[in-house]
Order: sequence, then structure tokens, then C-alpha cells
Amino acid sequence: MPDQTNRIIKGREIVADDWTVLRPAEGEDAATIAVPDGKVIVPLATWQAQKDTLSTRPAIGVWLASSERPEELKGELDKFAVVAVDFPKFTDGRGYSIAYNLRMRLAYTGELRAIGDVLRDQLFQMKRCGFDAYATRPDRSIEDALKGLTVFSETYQASVDDQRPLFRRHARVATAAEHKDVGAGI
Repeated sequence: MPDQTNRIIKGREIVADDWTVLRPAEGEDAATIAVPDGKVIVPLATWQAQKDTLSTRPAIGVWLASSERPEELKGELDKFAVVAVDFPKFTDGRGYSIAYNLRMRLAYTGELRAIGDVLRDQLFQMKRCGFDAYATRPDRSIEDALKGLTVFSETYQASVDDQRPLFRRHARVATAAEHKDVGAGI
């Protein structure tokens, strides 16, 4: 098994990660769960239940389950250096919409991290939706996953990473002959 303890992909580099993701056990109460010291990314329910205490800490992040709505954090996003979105399994794509909404509708500018069942094949599309950090599955090579960000060299559609579609990015130089054609430009 590859060792990628405390490493993530951020931007297009593999970097050390000093954040801890708090994952409560089944049945633990969000209001009473102990949040360890240091840089911690807590579940949305824990943030909401312990907001008064946690908001005084300098390094706190929050993570959203795929069934949660990013609008729950509206007006509070500037408190978080990191917002993470959990992908419980490879086939669950709701996290892409959460990321898009965080970036485009809620104007979140901090680190947006994908956590959970994150694999190489997802990274390029995650980047297009606004993710800029990826905690890949620990049983896979993080070096191999990094290659997933360069699968395609060009994209057709507009998205968070480039809001211009390909036809807007392509500069066409018209020749004089094209302008004499009655149908030119139709």
C-alpha cells in the first residue's frame, strides 16, 4: 500500500497536510463531540452545534457531506481557510455541484478540498468545478493521481476554472476573402 500519510495534492503539487479531518463515529452527538486542538476540519453538523466555541479558534475548517447544501454556510465562509466536500463513493457526483455553488454562487475563495473516495479519474473534472486541493484515497498512489489533472489539454465548455467556452477563447483572424462572401459570418 502506498504511503501518503499527511500528503495531499494542492494546485498541481503534492504537499504536506497539517489538517485533520474529524469524522465522528456512528451515533456521536455533534454538540458534544470533542474537537482536537490544531487545524481541524469538522463536519457541518459539528460546526453548527459548536459554532460559538469553534469560531474563536484560528484554524478551523468545515466539511460537507454530499447530501448537505453549501448555502448552510452562507455568510460564514470567510471564517474557514478550508472547506472540504466529501465524496462517499466514486459514483456519487453531488460534490461537484456543491463545489460549483461554493465558488460561483457563494464566492468562496479559500481552499476547496475534495475528501473521501477521491481517485485519479475525477481530479480533472473536480478542478473544473472549483476544487484546488485533493485528499486522494490512501490505498492509491498520490503520484499517479497527480497525473489526473493533466488528462486533457483543452476544454470546450466554460466552467469555474475558465469561464469562457472554447469558441470565445479561439481568436479567428478573418481574411479579406471571407468578408466578400455574402454568407460569411452566418
